[in-house]
Amino acid sequence: MSRARKALCGTCLVLLAALALPALALAHTKSTSYSRFRMTDDGASVQVRMPLLELTRFPPEHDWIDYLPRHLTLDAGDALCTPSDVVRVQETAPGWALFRWEVTCPSAEPRTIESRIFENVLAAHLHFARVSDPDEGVLERVLVPTEPRWSLAPGDEESAGTSFGGYVLLGIEHILAGWDHLAFVAALLLLSHSLREVATLVTSFTIAHSITLALAVLGVLRPEATAVEILIGFSIALVAAENGWILGGKDRTIPVAFTAALLLSAALALAGSGVLSAIAWLGLAVFSLCHFGLLQRTGGSGGALRAVVAFAFGLVHGFGFAGILMEIQLPASRLVPALLGFNVGVELGQLAVVVLLWPLLRALARAGDGRWYLRVAETGSAAILGLGLYWVVLRNWG
Repeated sequence: MSRARKALCGTCLVLLAALALPALALAHTKSTSYSRFRMTDDGASVQVRMPLLELTRFPPEHDWIDYLPRHLTLDAGDALCTPSDVVRVQETAPGWALFRWEVTCPSAEPRTIESRIFENVLAAHLHFARVSDPDEGVLERVLVPTEPRWSLAPGDEESAGTSFGGYVLLGIEHILAGWDHLAFVAALLLLSHSLREVATLVTSFTIAHSITLALAVLGVLRPEATAVEILIGFSIALVAAENGWILGGKDRTIPVAFTAALLLSAALALAGSGVLSAIAWLGLAVFSLCHFGLLQRTGGSGGALRAVVAFAFGLVHGFGFAGILMEIQLPASRLVPALLGFNVGVELGQLAVVVLLWPLLRALARAGDGRWYLRVAETGSAAILGLGLYWVVLRNWG
């Protein structure tokens, strides 16, 4: 059996294993929820939005109407502001849940928001609270299980909202918890042969995703989020398939199988199945065929072409990075520090992964005439290809 066919078999095993583990459906995104508090003299109007996927972390019979006002609270001094009416479930965008209620505060004491929505359920949940106040304007803050409270007392350092450093930390956490983005970076590194090539690939990817991150957050471009997530999965699968194809001696098996899968997806789309259209799948099939054809003509590992592809897919990943900041809908005065800090954090997290992974790959390449490196590259590429295909299937048909 050729290396290419072995890689395909390994990919199928990884894909089947992933499909057998539904928990992985939640592993590729950061767990988030969002709230808005519109302050009044005697209380506040509260709105909570969260992806429907987050609701599945609780039992199906979970009573959100009773649960939310007790776990997302507003205090006035030491006294709890109490709900003045029942929680209302309202219609919103597909894939989201929206809850509203009103609270009345017993005094005019300085207020404090506390979020324990995912207490004892998820240790890494991020809750983005946004406050609009007639006197203070609009502010936002990221609440986490370790720091669930936000004091709105005048003069309190916390009342200013999330700082530049806070958004840097958020960016670092986002990239390190974003398994799909890390899988793409790892796939690029597996077949890089020099530090210069690594620098070129990472720089191309970084410049591209910084561009679209800014365009998305500033509201210039707002692509459909699900389509972006599907394309991110596709980018991972294509780069990993390319790795396996090069390692396997550029056998026709992988390009043919990869293109056939895309054409099958187009046929399913024609039958009304999935999110992407048949035209989109056909476009991806043509792109893949052209990419493999160009690599065949360039010879070697196609370093320059891989840098171009890293840039192209970096544009897609940038829209994925932008999701959290887009949902907060920051006021103009808060956009620049939040965007810059978040992007710096993403770059630092990405750089940390490269610094850890690249020396290990080079050490393997020097040991045992490179046999261990070859095995790791083959196995790693097959595993990443399986995960990329899994994310495509999950996000388009799941």
